[in-house]
Amino acid sequence: MIDINLNKINKSYGTEIVLKDIDMTIQKGEKVALIGTNGSGKTTILKLISKIENQNSGEISIRKNAVVGYLSQIPEVNDIIIKDYIYKAFDSLLELKKKLESLEENLTSDIKAIEKYTKLQEEFIDKGGYEYETKIAKVLAAFDITDEMLQRNFNSLSGGEKTIMSLIKLLLQEPDILLLDEPTNHLDIRRIEWLENYLNSYKGTVVIVSHDRYFLDKVVNKVFLLTKRGIESYFGNYSYFIKENENRLMLEFKAYKDQQKIIEAMKKSIKRLREYGHLCGDSGGEIFYRRAASIEKRLEKLEKLDKPDEKKKLNVDFSDNSRTGHDVLTLKNLNLGFKDKQLLDRVKLELYYKEKACLIGENGSGKTTLIKEILKGNPSIKLGTNIKLGYIPQEIIFENSEATILEEARKHFIGPEEHLRSALFKFLFAGDTIYKRIKYLSGGEKVRLKLFCLIQNKYNFLMLDEPTNHIDMDTREILENALIDFNGTILFISHDRYFINKVATHILELKDKKITKLIGNYDYYNKQKGN
Repeated sequence: MIDINLNKINKSYGTEIVLKDIDMTIQKGEKVALIGTNGSGKTTILKLISKIENQNSGEISIRKNAVVGYLSQIPEVNDIIIKDYIYKAFDSLLELKKKLESLEENLTSDIKAIEKYTKLQEEFIDKGGYEYETKIAKVLAAFDITDEMLQRNFNSLSGGEKTIMSLIKLLLQEPDILLLDEPTNHLDIRRIEWLENYLNSYKGTVVIVSHDRYFLDKVVNKVFLLTKRGIESYFGNYSYFIKENENRLMLEFKAYKDQQKIIEAMKKSIKRLREYGHLCGDSGGEIFYRRAASIEKRLEKLEKLDKPDEKKKLNVDFSDNSRTGHDVLTLKNLNLGFKDKQLLDRVKLELYYKEKACLIGENGSGKTTLIKEILKGNPSIKLGTNIKLGYIPQEIIFENSEATILEEARKHFIGPEEHLRSALFKFLFAGDTIYKRIKYLSGGEKVRLKLFCLIQNKYNFLMLDEPTNHIDMDTREILENALIDFNGTILFISHDRYFINKVATHILELKDKKITKLIGNYDYYNKQKGN
């Protein structure tokens, strides 16, 4: 049974064409990933399906009576107490409960009144009337939502907290079709794994936009790739998509190259036959001209293959000749916290040359605070000899947001401007893009500019706080490969388990105010923990 069908969908914003002739069919119960480069139209498709926006042309069909639930990246909600917002997931049930309570107060021995009450009570039971409180408690506990937080106003929350609350409400509603736009943003690994388990047992249809490749591997059974040519379908998880996509690209490139050889051969034949015709002149040249015209017609009718899109290349090279001593970072009985909350208690840790360690732990456990403390130079924290420290924060802020990309890059680059422009081009800042002001840059563009500036300074110890936030999958892969090849030491925070698996040689688990150092990547760590 088909839950969602898109037929020849076109969508533009002004003169910008976002979607062109998009066809997509999703069967009931499928768990689908919608992937593509930033700006390819993934979020737009979710908004069209959920009727938040309308297409310019084409038809969208949703299964009759199917309830659609949509999680946006930036939830917009009117002033409301969080508890009331969460309980709105059960509006119809609570309305039924009020009717029952009203009937109970005025219940008599009248047969009709008793029958009405009994019928309503059966409906209340069928709809989970005696279970919704348990459901709410279970989901709130999974996300560590306290009674104190439930009394706050929704609009007093941070962007991440708003997303979490919207996700909780949506999961409690249990719609037939779940549309999730970056649902793992702002979740730590424990909560992401809870969400994975929830979605795996979910009976409805799920459509996910996400850059979390590990999450997609665990949840989806179908991938739609948005390209300039439309949508390509892959029947498997993300890892299957990667292999199959590479195979398809290889075949498409071969077919394109083979056709180009044929086209070139035909053009040469046309040119040669015309030369023969010219040499023969009036005494027999006409036959060569006719043959040339015949080949030319075949060439005109030939359906030309488009050159397949190549993955964008980013010149990220952190290599540096200067090396540090063996001991790069040492924590000696480090205590860390605030007045009302202790984060670290007498922590000891050694980080050595060439180790690439990922610091993991629940949100609020003190990961980012520790990174900032290292930068400040806490007396209980010692950096080794010959350290040149580079840092990318979770929220990237430049000193002057009015500056252009070119002006900011100039501060870090040594060499003539033509060389600087060439270097920026390798970071996908081409043409007039270099005159774009920093305040207008997307999250991904800010990451690329920060990486460019970082590389110019030849650091040998990198500290990265959620470096894969705001960048698409292709850029993540480029960054992964650059960090794998990096000849220095890395300390990074990430909830991107796919990224951790590729880069980390060690896991630093922050739990119960202590840090435990373990050898291996995330999968090995998980295996050791018995998960």
